Amino acid sequence: MTAALVLVALVAVATALGLVWRSQQGRIRRTEGGDVIRASDLPGVARLARGATLLQFSTEVCAPCRATHVVLGDVASSRSDVEHVDLDLTHRPDLASRFRIMQTPTTLILDRKGVVRARIGGAPRRDAVTHELERILAA
Repeated sequence: MTAALVLVALVAVATALGLVWRSQQGRIRRTEGGDVIRASDLPGVARLARGATLLQFSTEVCAPCRATHVVLGDVASSRSDVEHVDLDLTHRPDLASRFRIMQTPTTLILDRKGVVRARIGGAPRRDAVTHELERILAA
């Protein structure tokens, strides 16, 4: 009987933790006084966008990364002042450590000066990214 109660408790705790984790996926977290990222910090990037840069961190085996790439690419292509940069961490774990990337996809939204203004863990919604870009570009 005790073993059954322990098993039920473990399943309940695991379910609760899973629901909390899932609710956080794709949510935009604004950062105050964020880190500054220069183009020279990013392999293969000559300069940041004149408005905002959508900096996506992905890996080769990440299915949500492909969907995120499409969403962010579409959002960036609809604006002349926004660029989308997708960095693959598969062979560059040093970048994951440097930018504190704990999951893929992770997207950082940088303003024109390279200041990290928002962070998104998981696949973002197009309307949420567009709204956040409007807020950042208006500032």
